[in-house]
Amino acid sequence: MPPLPWPLPAVLAWVLAWGAHAVAVHQGWDQPVPLALACGVGLGMSLLGRSWMRRLLISAGFPLAMLLTGLVVVPGWVWLLLLGLLLLVYPLNAWRDAPLFPTPQDALLHLPDAAPLEPGASVLDAGCGLGQGLWALREAYPLARLEGIERSALLGALCAWRCRWARVRRGDMWRLDWSSYALVYLFQRPETMARAWDKGRAQMRPGSWFVSLEFEVPGQDPHATQRLPDGRPLWIYRVAGSAGRNSA
Repeated sequence: MPPLPWPLPAVLAWVLAWGAHAVAVHQGWDQPVPLALACGVGLGMSLLGRSWMRRLLISAGFPLAMLLTGLVVVPGWVWLLLLGLLLLVYPLNAWRDAPLFPTPQDALLHLPDAAPLEPGASVLDAGCGLGQGLWALREAYPLARLEGIERSALLGALCAWRCRWARVRRGDMWRLDWSSYALVYLFQRPETMARAWDKGRAQMRPGSWFVSLEFEVPGQDPHATQRLPDGRPLWIYRVAGSAGRNSA
């Protein structure tokens, strides 16, 4: 299913948040339960946003409307609690990394043609989010040992629940040692690709694979490139000794 065009995700989230608040009030629940329920809906729907700013607008739309209209008065600790929930999903130190862009299920099906792995090889999804990349890697490498690392505690927990067949941990991918992985997969941002490549080149074994969806490593020729059905490129690099370049 293609993503909803902006601003439909925000409008949908705000409508559902107001609906959840109205239902809770109609049930006779005292504040701040209706407020917390509505804000929770907005926070969950914020995952539809394709950038940090859009996710912030989606999640903050309802509480800002309540504050500006003065329709409800709640203790200050309630707003602090809601802010804490927002930071649990989107830690501040994660904002410099990639937004939550999901990997299409069939994005990596042909990756083994260019980057073959031995059975049991270790593969890392660096910044696994909700686990879409791990599912795509499982389709491509069913015999690999898959791991994911995610900075957000909430997203990491949801990913671990969705991908019970993979090892998912909460942590900083920049602090994790990549030396044990035969392939590292990323769906990051253009600004972080040079740093990620430097880390992979410094830590990964010669002959390992470094794979990036959509964003290339500046100044580096890939071992291979592939195209997704939607036209986005998949950049495939060989650490310490690429064997030429080909395209698919």
